[in-house]
Amino acid sequence: MTPVVFVPGLLCSAEVFAPQVAALWPFGPITIASTLQGESIPEMATAILATAPARFALVGISMGGYISLEIMRQAPERVIKLALLNTSARADTLEQTTLRRTLIAHAKSTEFASLLIKTLGSILHPSRHDDSALREINVRMGLTVGLEGFIRQSEAIIARENRLSELPKIKVPTLVLVGDSDPMTPPICSEEMANAIPNARLVIVEHCGHASTLEQPGAVNHELIKWMQQPLSAVPEPLLFDI
Repeated sequence: MTPVVFVPGLLCSAEVFAPQVAALWPFGPITIASTLQGESIPEMATAILATAPARFALVGISMGGYISLEIMRQAPERVIKLALLNTSARADTLEQTTLRRTLIAHAKSTEFASLLIKTLGSILHPSRHDDSALREINVRMGLTVGLEGFIRQSEAIIARENRLSELPKIKVPTLVLVGDSDPMTPPICSEEMANAIPNARLVIVEHCGHASTLEQPGAVNHELIKWMQQPLSAVPEPLLFDI
């Protein structure tokens, strides 16, 4: 049995991985890490490691991917396998930081729920912008994290370091997955990571935005199961997943 640790993204609760928990439960015990402890990505990673199993498979989405890369830096010997979903190894650009600062200012000056409703739909694939069920899940998760959690997470993301140079040090089987229409961390970010990690397999999920685990749970589950079944020494080939 292999324990699996899931690390949620910005404004995400455990619900972001609800479809994946059911799919991966047969492989071992599941932990959904908290991202509400710590003021920085390194502090969040340290807090997660403090309560994580001795060795585990690690899955991070978006901000959870940034934290996962930090976990790989702090304790690579504890991670058996790595899955990086809808994320990037780069630090924020000036444009991204400016946008985050603007969102923080808006969040402080308006009703938080209203801001979530207006903004979270934009992370989805265009065909899902009007998907009320998905929007409700995203808003519900955002309210669970709360305004203070959002600000703390955003500041941690802004301050994160570029991890590109450390990717070649990752030796465990790695799944790098992204939606073909991810507006936040587009496929080029995942291609860059997959090319730099020696034991990585790239999967681009079609008709999918930034919330892959919720937008296309079947495709994501399929790839995570293959990843869990993958021998530790196997070096996979890239794949375009069409649903």
